Amino acid sequence: MFIHLLSLGRVPYPEALDIQQRVIAARKQGLIGDTLLLLEHPPVLTLGRNASRANILASDEWLASHGVELHEVNRGGDVTYHGPGQLVGYPIVDLRGEWPGKRGPHLGPVDFVRLMEEALIRTCADFGVMAKRIPKCTGVWTCGEMRENKLAAIGVHVSQAVTSHGFALNVTTDLRDFDWIVPCGIRDRGVTSLEAEADASREPTMERVMHATARNFGRVFQRQMVWCNSLEQLLACCGTVESKL
Repeated sequence: MFIHLLSLGRVPYPEALDIQQRVIAARKQGLIGDTLLLLEHPPVLTLGRNASRANILASDEWLASHGVELHEVNRGGDVTYHGPGQLVGYPIVDLRGEWPGKRGPHLGPVDFVRLMEEALIRTCADFGVMAKRIPKCTGVWTCGEMRENKLAAIGVHVSQAVTSHGFALNVTTDLRDFDWIVPCGIRDRGVTSLEAEADASREPTMERVMHATARNFGRVFQRQMVWCNSLEQLLACCGTVESKL
C-alpha cells in the first residue's frame, strides 16, 4: 500500500483549490490512489466553516492593498494564514482504506486528524523541537511551561469518505504576518515556527522539512510514499476524469 506524493512548489491559493478538486475527483472514482500534495502559498487568509470575520484584524482594504487574498473554504476550523516559508499539506485519501486505528467501515475524521498531528509532532522532533497536542485545540503546539505556541494548524473536509485540505506547518514563516488575524480564533496562545524553535545544529529548511514530513507520514499512516514528478504524471491514469473537467 502506498501514498502518492507530489511537491508543487509555491502555488496561488485558487490554483491549489483547482488542483485539489481534480485529484479529489480522480480519487473518488478510484482512478488514483491516496495522495499527499505538498506546497507553499503566497500570502492568503482562509476562513473555515466555523470562522468569525471578527478574527481578521486587518481591514479588507489593507489586505487588498498588500496583495493578501481572502477565501472562504469548506474545511473545519476558523481563520488561518498561509504564506511563504510555510509547508502546506493536502492529504487526499479515502478513509475507507486500511488505516492504523480504523475500528469500523472507515477511519473517523478525528482519528485521521490525530494521525496527521502525530506525523507533524515527529517531524518537529527531527529538528529538535518537542511538540504536543492540546485537548480541544486541534493542531501541533510547543511544549512551553508557561505558554504553548502553535507550530501547525489543521483543518480538513470529508466528502464521500475522501479527505481534502489538511495542515500548515510553520517552517521559516514570517511570524509578523500572523498579526493580521487571531490565528484559529485562539486568543490566549501564540504562534511560532520551526526556525524560531529548532536546535541550532538542525536547520529547518523547507526541503528538509518537506522530506521529513513525507517520511513521517509514511511511518504514521503505515504506507510507502511514492514520489510523482508532476500533476500530469499523477493524473495520467485518469484521462476520463480530465476530459470532464
